[in-house]
Amino acid sequence: MSTGTSIVRPSDPGYDKARSAFDLADLRPAAISLPQTVAEAQGAIRWARVNGLKVAVQAIGHRALALPPLEDALLIKPQINEMPVIDSDRRFARVGAGVAWDPVVTAAAEKGLAAMHGSSPTVGVVGYTLGGGLGFYGREHGLICNKVRAIEVITADGEFARIDDDHEPDLFWALRGAGGWAALVTAIEFDLLPYSQVFGGASYWPVEAAEPVLSAWLDWTRSAPLSVTTSFRILNLPPIEQLPAPLRGQNLVAIDGVATDDGDGQALVAQLEGVAEPVLGQWGPMPVAAVARLHGDPEQPSPAHGSSTLVDGLDDEAVHAFVEAAGGESGSTLFDAEFRQLGGVLRQPDESGGVADCIDAEFVAFAVGLAADAHSLAKTREDLERVMGSVEPWENGRDFLNFSDPTVSLERCFGADSAEALKAIRHEYDPEALFVPPVAF
Repeated sequence: MSTGTSIVRPSDPGYDKARSAFDLADLRPAAISLPQTVAEAQGAIRWARVNGLKVAVQAIGHRALALPPLEDALLIKPQINEMPVIDSDRRFARVGAGVAWDPVVTAAAEKGLAAMHGSSPTVGVVGYTLGGGLGFYGREHGLICNKVRAIEVITADGEFARIDDDHEPDLFWALRGAGGWAALVTAIEFDLLPYSQVFGGASYWPVEAAEPVLSAWLDWTRSAPLSVTTSFRILNLPPIEQLPAPLRGQNLVAIDGVATDDGDGQALVAQLEGVAEPVLGQWGPMPVAAVARLHGDPEQPSPAHGSSTLVDGLDDEAVHAFVEAAGGESGSTLFDAEFRQLGGVLRQPDESGGVADCIDAEFVAFAVGLAADAHSLAKTREDLERVMGSVEPWENGRDFLNFSDPTVSLERCFGADSAEALKAIRHEYDPEALFVPPVAF
């Protein structure tokens, strides 16, 4: 066809496979395009305009549930899977849309460099980065969206552009943290870190130890060095062989993390010793490529549903409330209820950064559970409401886009002034609102 790309319609045999997302959301767009080149992506946008459709973009789909109904939209799933280009001299990577973190992490590590990935090797690089990008190096180095050098895009009129601080700076600012709602991103360039090895690991305890472990961890976070980024988790682990035998099918509490300074990491481990008897504890020097799997996120598509909020000032009352809501006596079936440590550079606004120039909070509270059918989804929603309700007194009124649910607003993520600026930029670059935003405008 004249678009230069194939269009998959609901009546086509490949529709169900094409519409599948990592979180197994039941997406039913009017049509789907899987462009493998910039020209094919341009053709898909032109086809959508001719046929009176909106355009939604979702490459891998870890947050596909955040998309609104797509009955009047073309879902574009970029598959521009060029091999990651690693410039070891200038310490940056160039990655095409549709590429997950795993090959990028591996390619960078082969050059003695670390990528600022998140907690899963299967998350898409572009979507993660445009939504902010919070990872295990965050407290020392900030968000990856503020390490982006350039972004290659196709605008709503089908034109290709390479943008940076000097070329279309308003759009460049908006895309770094607010998601790809004003253009289709085809490639991204970002800085890498000069690490080949870090100190990292995880410790697991019986869930009955949740309160003392969480209290000890919180005490440590109040004076934690910038070099260490950690998380606290209450877990319901499945009985699968991929897990170490002591963890299979267990309800546990865990702390994991990474330190770029060995001494700081060893000090954390010493702080945790004696809090309770661990089921398993593994800490020490590790190659940076191994960090991508440290958090143990599922690597196969999973029917999951989650929620999050930003919190400050967690105290003894917060510890008790969270453990009561998510711990062993709660009846929770959630895979994971956690606090991710923020602060440090993450809380310091980056003067040259994007709209997500920092995360002004001490912790992200996040929880996720099964959504395989109506019954499990209902139970997960019940558990999420209870767990997120337990931290409500400590909410600071803001959310972080990478972790947000479908109802989050621009104002809650970025504040009123930035929200107005984003709306103006959207009107400038997408005046007909062709692109479906991943956040409520």
